[in-house]
Amino acid sequence: MRAAVIREFNKDLSIETVADPACPETGVVLKVDACGVCRSDHHGWSGEHPRVKPGAILGHEYCGTVVETGRLAKYKVGDKLIAPFILACGSCQACKQGVSNTCPDQVAPGFTMPGAYAEYVAVPFDHNLVPLPDSLSPALAAGLGCRVTTSWHALTDRADVRAGEWVAIHGTGGIGLAAALLAKAIGAQVVVVDVVQEKLDHALSLGVDAAINGADGKAAEKIVELTGGGANVSVEALGIGATTNGSLECLAPLGRHIQVGMPVGKTARMEINMNAVYMKNLAMYGSRGMPTWKYASLLDLIERGKIDLKPMVAREIGLSGASTELHAMNGPTAPGTAVITDFSG
Repeated sequence: MRAAVIREFNKDLSIETVADPACPETGVVLKVDACGVCRSDHHGWSGEHPRVKPGAILGHEYCGTVVETGRLAKYKVGDKLIAPFILACGSCQACKQGVSNTCPDQVAPGFTMPGAYAEYVAVPFDHNLVPLPDSLSPALAAGLGCRVTTSWHALTDRADVRAGEWVAIHGTGGIGLAAALLAKAIGAQVVVVDVVQEKLDHALSLGVDAAINGADGKAAEKIVELTGGGANVSVEALGIGATTNGSLECLAPLGRHIQVGMPVGKTARMEINMNAVYMKNLAMYGSRGMPTWKYASLLDLIERGKIDLKPMVAREIGLSGASTELHAMNGPTAPGTAVITDFSG
């Protein structure tokens, strides 16, 4: 099969012909129909993610069609499925308690096993997979594996966002933009922060209530003024110290901070304003992925027309175009995300 392989960190991916994946006994092999290019991939491509080494195949936001099944597989050849980026074992205590996104025996394509920057991908534990609704194109569905599901879980399960609350979102990349659209669908008032004015204008065009350029370092105080005392919920969607502190400092007393951006590599440990947490009695939540059982509520929201995800996909690209997208993430990026839909080269 054709695949995009890391041969050297921070360099163009190598488009190669590699062995087709072996079918796991507990899962399936998918012909990949679409795979998103995510900022989390950039952490692996740049060498910051400790589990990603040269020779790895990235890609964790994907959907596809079953072409082979294992002996214990749930699905059959021809099924069209969405894959969450966390593939949980299904039998441990965490899985039995409904928090499969914290499964200690999980695997993550693109990080701990070959991912979907390829024509085919093996998926163990196929009970995690979800049927692709006819109403969703593969390009849109690919984002449900990471950026959209992660945001939905963060807003609904971790922070319990309610209609009418002010939600501040720091960073308007894939996860940040998804969080903004989902928070509006819930009925929240939304303010977004970024340093790229084009991305702020894009978010405003999609219905967010306010947008703040954070380049001057004063986003938190502007949010406090805008909201009349601070946001009720704040989402950090980048994974760096500046936006984490901005998220904490923009909150009202008893506010809820959600850490959605992935702190890894040089940002795995950061200095944060714990005095803000202490003085304002803040709650801090970590949020990664989403349990598979939550897909039903998200897909229902989409199929009822309560949210339009089409503005999230800015570009459909070929496999060789992933390198350009990853290089671009070394600096500020344009609005929307890129999705690989052509795997021929």
